[in-house]
Amino acid sequence: MKTTAKQIMGELLNRLWEKYLERVSYAKIYAELVSKKGGKVVNDHIAFRTFNTHTGEQPEGIRAIKHIIETLEYKPVEKYVFKKKKLKATHFEHADELFPKIFVSQLEVEQLPQWAQNTINQTVKDTPYLLSDEAIELLGILRTEKTLTHEASKFLIDDLVNYFRRPWSIPFKDDVLKINDVSQYAAWTLLHGNSVNHFTAYINFQEVKEWPDLETTCKGLKDAGIPMKDTIEGQKGSKLQQSTTQAVKEEVEVRTASGVELIDWTYAYYELAQRDFIEENGKIKLFSGFLGEQATHLFDMTKTRDN
Repeated sequence: MKTTAKQIMGELLNRLWEKYLERVSYAKIYAELVSKKGGKVVNDHIAFRTFNTHTGEQPEGIRAIKHIIETLEYKPVEKYVFKKKKLKATHFEHADELFPKIFVSQLEVEQLPQWAQNTINQTVKDTPYLLSDEAIELLGILRTEKTLTHEASKFLIDDLVNYFRRPWSIPFKDDVLKINDVSQYAAWTLLHGNSVNHFTAYINFQEVKEWPDLETTCKGLKDAGIPMKDTIEGQKGSKLQQSTTQAVKEEVEVRTASGVELIDWTYAYYELAQRDFIEENGKIKLFSGFLGEQATHLFDMTKTRDN
């Protein structure tokens, strides 16, 4: 029995979603509420953050994620630039529209102050490549033959799940705190690396009668005790509206002169997106892209008063 690239990607997405639910309680509550109300939990997109600088054996920047998901049948669709935040991004799509889009951003490290560049580069320069030789070989087979045996696909999925975590050494506490003053994106990435930055509910496919749109969903989640962003990005009826929960915090490891200690830091929020129809090449379809100004505001959701 052979397993296709699409099936492997589907299982990888499921495994990453399960790990994310364990870490982001607000997403778990959303999923439980939607299921109780007879609706469907469908994710619009997943986001990852990267450093565009030499990261040891791991490909730099967007390529860290791209080289894996392209083998699993995702294709780049559109590029974005966020000048003020010193970020570039690409969003990828799968032929199956119910597979979440994947939004990968990279921090242009060379645009930071020299001391910040040095700090990041020192932390990530000896990064190991988290995929085993066997997994690399299996990805190569998958690229040419499009399928793997069941046993091989199970091994590959386990290896791929392990890739989506922090790949470099534990950063120094002082470095994280100083970098955070320049770029909270950089501090987050030092701490969390390749981990999923956030998942996003696809409101269009939610099918909850009492939550027919983004506004009612946000209100419902707030009424259920989930701390929400105060505003919705995008006007009602526009091609894209987005909002989020607040980010959860978790204990993360940092290094100090006396060893390793734990500090509280933001991990992830759960985003929600509602899309409207547009005309493209004479066809009516749901808008599938992203809007720069909205994304700029949403990057800040991992920032808090304490960090």
